Amino acid sequence: MEKRDTFNTLFYIRRNRLNSKGEAPVFLRITVNGKSTALAIHRKIDPEQWISDLGQAKSTTKELKRLNEYIFSIRSSVYEQYKYLRESNKDVDAENIKKLYLGKEIEEKRGILALFREHNAEIKKLEGIDYSKITIRRYNTSYNRLEAYIKEKFKKDEYNIVDINHSFVIGYENFLKTSFLSSQGKPITHNTTVKFMKQLKKIVRIANANGWLTTDPFAKIKIREKKVDRGFLTEEELNKLINLDLKIARLSEVRDCFVFSCFTGLAHSDLARLTKKNIVTGTDGNKWIKINRKKTDSLSTIPVLEVSQELIDKYKNHVYCVVKNCLLPVKSNQKMNAYLKEIGRIAGIDKDLTTHLARHTFATTVTLNNDVPIESVSKMLGHSSITTTKIYARLLDKKVGLDMQKINGIYSL
Repeated sequence: MEKRDTFNTLFYIRRNRLNSKGEAPVFLRITVNGKSTALAIHRKIDPEQWISDLGQAKSTTKELKRLNEYIFSIRSSVYEQYKYLRESNKDVDAENIKKLYLGKEIEEKRGILALFREHNAEIKKLEGIDYSKITIRRYNTSYNRLEAYIKEKFKKDEYNIVDINHSFVIGYENFLKTSFLSSQGKPITHNTTVKFMKQLKKIVRIANANGWLTTDPFAKIKIREKKVDRGFLTEEELNKLINLDLKIARLSEVRDCFVFSCFTGLAHSDLARLTKKNIVTGTDGNKWIKINRKKTDSLSTIPVLEVSQELIDKYKNHVYCVVKNCLLPVKSNQKMNAYLKEIGRIAGIDKDLTTHLARHTFATTVTLNNDVPIESVSKMLGHSSITTTKIYARLLDKKVGLDMQKINGIYSL
């Protein structure tokens, strides 16, 4: 629904400012949404000739009639300024109407949503260069969240940048945590909230850099993600899944796609894009997967293991793969995750199986815990920094035990 402003004009006299002739000056009060400003119209009148309820003079003489005509012309002109502000989507307030009537320039107030839209439009131009489609989509979602907050909390379609303060930011954080649900139907997590907050902080920094906001509303607010123990399958669980006899085709296909990711580290979006062109023969004579990650556009280079090759061969004549020109019958991420939960129950694996769990399993169980150097793992995962790869790095008890056996017996009492 379109937001309506309350607008009113009132002409009045100031009886406490009579001149030597006993005349009172006439003033105009402009009120918009409960906030007022006043200005003198440079006319005076005998208080006995003024009708307060009507805000005009008694029409008893030509001079008083001319005063009323002048008052009417001012009222019409002020209303035109009000209409102009509304129709041009500018900030409608009493001071701006007054300035326009007096022929002064109004100070253009910048809105945080307008700045956010400009930012998103700019990064859209850099899609595939500096920003991935996923990142752009997340910024658009972040914009929608902020717009919803401003509409619900302040009943406005825009919020002036200069008015953004500590209270605004804290309110937005609470709004995010209480107003939105994840794909699992639960309130969004702390870390998801942090991502939205960081995106707002970036927009605020742009406003600061341009001098539109002189203070930092994030100054005393700590935005930190909580460390999360990212799940993965153990070697035993992975083998249980591989050897699971699934009679239903859709479940078998989803399991195979998941296992393929466990041995390649490919994210769902990259697995779905995989074609024969991504399989190349390396200088060592072996087959390799080479693909630019959809999320970051960084190159992932992964050797094709026997398990991976078996799955590629299994589906080379599959109707879906032939029609879509892809290596595997990859379903949507939502369907994959739903079916994986069903598969997990059948396999007796008490973990929340998701497509991304496969990537963590590759990094942890398949590679790092089999002495593959973290530098090699980082390259296969398509990470630009080993620091990112360390998030995936875990050591299983089996690996720790084997390593400790190397020093067993060296020391004795």
